[in-house]
Parts: sequence; structure tokens; C-alpha cells
Amino acid sequence: MTRLTHRPRRTAGAAALALAAALTLVACSSDDGDDGATGDGTGDGGTIRIGIKFDQPGLGFKDGDEYTGFDVDVARYVADKLGYSEDQIEFVESPSAQRETMLQNGQVDMIFATYSITDERKKVISFAGPYFVAGQDLLVAADDTSITGPEDLDGKNLCSVTGSTSAQRIKDDYAAGTQLLEQPGYSECVTALTAGTVDAVTTDDIILAGLAAIPANEGKVKVVGNPFSEENYGVGLPKDSDKCQAVTDAINAMLEDGSWQKALDDNVSASGYEPNADLNPPTPAACG
Repeated sequence: MTRLTHRPRRTAGAAALALAAALTLVACSSDDGDDGATGDGTGDGGTIRIGIKFDQPGLGFKDGDEYTGFDVDVARYVADKLGYSEDQIEFVESPSAQRETMLQNGQVDMIFATYSITDERKKVISFAGPYFVAGQDLLVAADDTSITGPEDLDGKNLCSVTGSTSAQRIKDDYAAGTQLLEQPGYSECVTALTAGTVDAVTTDDIILAGLAAIPANEGKVKVVGNPFSEENYGVGLPKDSDKCQAVTDAINAMLEDGSWQKALDDNVSASGYEPNADLNPPTPAACG
């Protein structure tokens, strides 16, 4: 009689254990390749998410897959000093009203977006810098010699964007007879200026310079060059970020090696704008 040889059968439980072990090995292998994840400060294999404006020519502007502007150039320089290459940067649109929330929620690691350092904002986020000191100014027609400051706007038409306090400040503090026109964006304000619908546009001087430097606007408009406020642009960071000092050190290095001046010239010099020499180059000091 033939004896049947019984082979031990693998139970369902044993198979499940084997599968779990295999998955664990795969997961561990994957984790080993993820060191330097987003925002770890090493740049090894990870990315850094940087908030910028997408609609401010000369400062932060997105055209297809290209990102240009002074803020963008400063951001790239700082990221490089932190150990991130160009292809490790992810630029994220950061509208003014959402900047603090985006930092608090971890949507971005840092923000370069004409972001003024204020005590109120420092209650919920941290700042490094400043990397530029701007001031509210006026953009007028290139041949206009009648407007040299906000006091000259009495009885004239002034444009700013909807929700901005810049134009109202002029009406309240300098020229009560100013007629205000609001537009969705500064590009629309400049269109109104070149068409003769308004006499001036107001916001920070370097923003105006970026608009004036657009090829379509060259020779048609000019920045008055008489700023009447002081806005310290800083790098927004999550509250008590451990990267604060490293970012400020990177800004100082950019100022010292000439890269800061080159970035400024590359982006706004076509407008003829020169920043306030009493305030720029800035002295980065804020960290916190």
C-alpha cells in the first residue's frame, strides 16, 4: 500500500504574518529615502514651500511656469543658503489676507510677499529681516510735474485697490478733497492712469516701481520718489521658528556679496526708481 506523505500546510495566519512583515520592510525602505522632508532645513531630498505673490510684477509674478521678481530672487537666495536647490522650491500663492493663516496651518514654510513687519503680526508669526524698507508713494504720468507728494492730490483722482487703506490715508491725512477710485488690482489702476481717468496711483514705492518697469508701461509713468511711510519687508515664518536667525544671516550675506543690489536692479531699475537711500540697503535685525 502506498503511503501518502503529508506536507505541512501554511495557515492563513502565517500567510498574513508574512505579508505584514514584507510590507513593514517596504515601508522602512521608503522612509529611509525620505530624510530631508519638506521644511526640515537640510534640503536633502525634500522641498521647501515658499509663499509669494503671483500678481505683482517686479516683486512676485507667475507667468506660466516661470516665477520672477525681487521677492522671488531673495527667496531663492535664502533657500540656497538653507541648503535647498532650485528644483526643491515650491512656490505657493500667498494673498495678503491669508498669509498669517498659511504659516499657522503649515501650508508654507516661509513667505516673501511684500510682508511688512508689525507688532500685531508678530503676536502670531515670526519675522526675519527686513530685506527691504519700502514707503507709500505715488505713481503718476511720466510728464506730470504737478504732483510731487500727497498734499498735491486735493481735487484730483487717486486710484488704489479695493480694500487697501493707502488711498484713504491720503484723503484723511494729506488731502481731504482727493477723489478715490478703487480697482480690483494695481494693473487696472495703471491702465486708468495711462488713460487719463485718474491722476495718480498709490501703494508702496517698490510695488509701483515694479508696475512702471513693465515694458508696456516704460516711459509712460513714473514713481514720484517722495515716500511718506516706512514699511519693513520681512520674511514671514511660523511662530518661534528655529530657522529665523539662519534666514536673517542669509539676507545679510545677500547684502554683503552684491546679490541684493543686482536683484533690485534686475527687477525695477527700468522704471528709474531708486529706493530711499536713508533706509536701504536695510539692516536686518528682527528675528522673532
